[in-house]
Amino acid sequence: MKVSASFLLIVLMLAACGDMGGFGTSGKDGIRVDPKGKAVDGLLVGHRLLEAGEAELALKAYYRAAAEDGVSVDTLSAIGSANLALGRLGQAEQVLRRALEADETFVPALNNLGVVLMERGKTGEARLVFQQAYALDSGQSDSIRDNLKLAIARTEATVYDSSEEKGEFQLVRREKGQFVLLTQL
Repeated sequence: MKVSASFLLIVLMLAACGDMGGFGTSGKDGIRVDPKGKAVDGLLVGHRLLEAGEAELALKAYYRAAAEDGVSVDTLSAIGSANLALGRLGQAEQVLRRALEADETFVPALNNLGVVLMERGKTGEARLVFQQAYALDSGQSDSIRDNLKLAIARTEATVYDSSEEKGEFQLVRREKGQFVLLTQL
């Protein structure tokens, strides 16, 4: 049986297309490709990238999701989380507050806002935010409970340290009706 050169060339081309992700089977690195051309959900991609430690790529995926599906509390919360992971606390706080304007009961945004506030040294406000998140979550999330415990501990920490006291105070009369409080430093 004789095989024509053109038939052999077509078979080789089809095999090459299969390796490049053609025909909707699998793409590079085995990632599934939708033959109808529908993109994978940007939020899902972003969540996976953020979990993998790729915050910058996750942020781009979240922006794409917002552009394709519209700005929602989910996308705003996700963008805020990515900014938090990147250390952009001001941006994260702004976006998370915007997410909470859209839905003040969205627990992930509350928790992440609390984390941002703790990082920025706003422990009192962070405590209130964690309390709200904990109440809305019905105490089911260990991470929110732990965050709330930390915020409570930091707000109840003593401000005054008696070991800093250098000496005793003395009230000294200077003139008629004038007194000065002196201490040894």
